[in-house]
Amino acid sequence: MFLLDKNILPQNPNLNFNKWLDLCNSEGSAVLINKETDWTSFDVVAKMRKITKIKKIGHCGTLDPFATGLLILCLGKATKQISNFQDLPKQYLATVKLGTTTKSFDTEQEEENQKDISHLKNEQIISVINKFVGKIEQIPPMFSAKKIKGEKLYDLARKNIEIELQPVTVEIFSIKIIGIELPFVQLLIDCSKGTYIRALARDIGKELGVGGYLTQLKRTAIGEYLSQNSFEIDEIFSWSKLGL
Repeated sequence: MFLLDKNILPQNPNLNFNKWLDLCNSEGSAVLINKETDWTSFDVVAKMRKITKIKKIGHCGTLDPFATGLLILCLGKATKQISNFQDLPKQYLATVKLGTTTKSFDTEQEEENQKDISHLKNEQIISVINKFVGKIEQIPPMFSAKKIKGEKLYDLARKNIEIELQPVTVEIFSIKIIGIELPFVQLLIDCSKGTYIRALARDIGKELGVGGYLTQLKRTAIGEYLSQNSFEIDEIFSWSKLGL
C-alpha cells in the first residue's frame, strides 16, 4: 500500500514545495485539502492540476458543493491507491434543521413542508438520534453523485426524473450531540464509507415526525487524517509561486 504519511505534503514551516513536487512526479504523493463551500470536489482537483501541472490527480471521496472540510488528493502514481483511502471511516460535523425539509436534504433547494416543533423535547430528540447508531439501511438522496446506469442521480433529479432507489447498508459508529438549540441540532458523526449525512438528517427528521435537512456539513476526518492538518488551496498556490 502507498505510504501516505511518508509522502504527504507536510504541515511544515520549512516546506520545500519543489522537492514535494518532484516526489509527486517520481513516486506519487498526496495532500490534505480543506475544501471551501460551493466548490465541487472536481473543482479542487482542477485547481491542483493548474498549480502543480500534474494531470493525474484524483480525490478520495466526494464532498457535496455546500459541504466543507477534508478532501484527500492523490497525485501521480498515488492515484492507484485512492480506493484504499475511500474505504476509511469518515467523521463529519453536521447541523440539522428540524421542522422543515428540502428536496435535496440540504441548502441547495428551497424549504418546504414546514411543521410545528414546539412539542419536541431534548430527551425525545436524543432518543431518536441514538436509534441510528449501528448498521442501518439508508436510501441515497436523489440529489447525489451516485450513478444509476451511468447517469448521476442529481442530473436526473434536476430533470424532475425520480426513480425508485434501493436502500444500502451503512454503519454509524457513533453520534455525539454537540448541542440542541431548536430548530437546530449539531452532531459529530463517525461513520462508514458510503454514508450520506443528508439522508441521515432526512431520516432523523422523519422519525421525529417533523422533517429535517442539513444546513451545514464539514468533514473533519478520513481515518486518522484530520481537517485541522489540511491546507487551503491559496496556501499551496502561494508556496508554488515561491518554490518554498
